[in-house]
Amino acid sequence: MQRIHLIRALLRASSLLPLPVAHAIGALAGSVLAAIPGKHQAITDVNLRLCFPDYTDAERRRLRRASFRELGKQLMETGVIWYADERRLQRLVVNPEALDTMADHWPEGSGLLLAGPHLGNWELVSLYVNKRFRVNNLYRPPRSEDLEPLMVEARERTGARSLPATGAGIRQLYKALRQGELVGILPDQTPRDSGEFAPFFGVPARTMGLLAQMARKTGAPVLFTFMERLPWGRGFRLHVLPAPAGVHDPDPVTAATAVNAGVEACVRIAPAQYQWTYRRFRPAPPGQPNPYR
Repeated sequence: MQRIHLIRALLRASSLLPLPVAHAIGALAGSVLAAIPGKHQAITDVNLRLCFPDYTDAERRRLRRASFRELGKQLMETGVIWYADERRLQRLVVNPEALDTMADHWPEGSGLLLAGPHLGNWELVSLYVNKRFRVNNLYRPPRSEDLEPLMVEARERTGARSLPATGAGIRQLYKALRQGELVGILPDQTPRDSGEFAPFFGVPARTMGLLAQMARKTGAPVLFTFMERLPWGRGFRLHVLPAPAGVHDPDPVTAATAVNAGVEACVRIAPAQYQWTYRRFRPAPPGQPNPYR
């Protein structure tokens, strides 16, 4: 419990920093971290080698350094995102008209599925979008149980709803879609015991089937979205991309391939801001070696 109070205090303290200062501190910390050999650096190297085979070693090293700088910025901006007041939160996003784009793809009487990968600042997507459209988010509870209340409290402070990835939580998401509400899902989380192998940057990756299942069963349109972090602490740009054809396909592999294509399209806009420290290609398909060993 004391740890939670300490984390909350640190986050609130960091929320007082101007965003350019928070990003400068984070970029410096990320640069230092990138230069120290370790598990996360090794995972990043594997992912970049698999996803960008045409890059030279020097290009991949530059991308790795940039990704760790962005990771540092993300950590330092968490307090700002979670605890900014309403006016500051609105000012963080430079293109509010992106919400109109979202509305244009949302038919009357239908729910809407937002697929937001681990790219840029995914926490800000829900907090910002919820100022106009009520958001129902699916989340995987953190390994540290005492962190869950802190995370949910921060995510729900603008009125969004956070639902755990349990049977009951998923039923609530279906209900929300049928009532014409918006549901947010992180589409690039590797499912533990389900899913289909589908190409991601040309490499087979186990991919969740839930997003495509919900789209197919409810008829809800799917949009891919992320908050791109702008340089020099100038804020964030909300990107909204239509889903690739095939997301509603009844064939699970076809649908999973479309989901990964949507994630990849987002990542290619801001590749340094993707969470390359995540073991996205574990487990490997049957008969293929674990690339992280």
